[in-house]
Amino acid sequence: MNRALGILRSVRLRRQPSIFASVMVAAILGATPALADQADPLLGGKPWAQDQAVGYAWRSGQVPPAWMAVAIDTAAADANATRASRAAVFVRMTGGTSLVAYGEPTGCSTAGIACYNRSGAPSSFRMWFRAHGYIFDWGTLRWCQGLAVIANGCFDAENVALDEFGHVQILEHHVNEADGSDYLDAVVQTVSRARPAIGWNVHALGRCDTARLQLEYDRAAPRDPFSTCLAIETATTLKSSSTSVSIGATVQFTATLRTTGATLNRALANDPVSARTITLQRRTNSGQAWSSIGTMVPSNSIEGTYAFTTSPTATYEWRAVFTPAAGDGAVASFSTIVKITVSGCSGSGCPSGTLP
Repeated sequence: MNRALGILRSVRLRRQPSIFASVMVAAILGATPALADQADPLLGGKPWAQDQAVGYAWRSGQVPPAWMAVAIDTAAADANATRASRAAVFVRMTGGTSLVAYGEPTGCSTAGIACYNRSGAPSSFRMWFRAHGYIFDWGTLRWCQGLAVIANGCFDAENVALDEFGHVQILEHHVNEADGSDYLDAVVQTVSRARPAIGWNVHALGRCDTARLQLEYDRAAPRDPFSTCLAIETATTLKSSSTSVSIGATVQFTATLRTTGATLNRALANDPVSARTITLQRRTNSGQAWSSIGTMVPSNSIEGTYAFTTSPTATYEWRAVFTPAAGDGAVASFSTIVKITVSGCSGSGCPSGTLP
């Protein structure tokens, strides 16, 4: 099939060892994205330290042209800005120990338009890009940024470089649905799409990319949401300042919200979870339905802590309920029950009336 007309043509390659892989080429028309349910697989090799600044430089004799250099540097900035975690930060600098090369020779497979090697992590990596005009069996490689007039069938260098930086972080290729409908859930893909196929010029890591980065490197802060490609189990606890009070006395409720220590939570295990909605509920006894009393107020000083003060007028059972917002990959949870016994009082300081 003629490459210029081959909108459905793709080139795929058998997987390389876990420390080394290539971006494959394709021009496949995509479908409407659907929800996936798993983070990118974990690539082999050592992770970087949390928030580690990893410096890179151009390989001597293989410095990319200005348009390609801009695309690669911008992709590094994209990776930094959208990692949604404490993954590594990539910065081009003089003397950077990691090397990025343009043109031959490369470490890529015969079908690779770009590739990487992260066997040097957590100290360094290598990255290569085929040159604009490189001839494959399917046709001539065209980088969109290298064209005077952009045309269908070209590959976005920034998108492909972002894929490579994702691999360098520790991401394996995303496992797509059979129909490819979840392609936009990740940038780190086995097959890179050419213009104008859906996803050809995405410049932000996808939710299933960031899911794996969160699992391996943790979130940047306790108030940050979890990727919606995850289902992170949480644990809500509730304590009260007293379990037996008189009518009119105040009770301070304190709830804590954390992720569980489940092995599947990996780096996210036992994390405090802040800036969420926790509702305080009560009921008269175990045979009654729960009623919501109010939203607990997040603490400004202790991460993952919430408070609510009230003056109960009768004996109730109480619990705290965490309900995640849309766009948060945390799983709802509720606390064990705390019973507050309320008794009458005597004297001028007591309120009028009787217990309900």
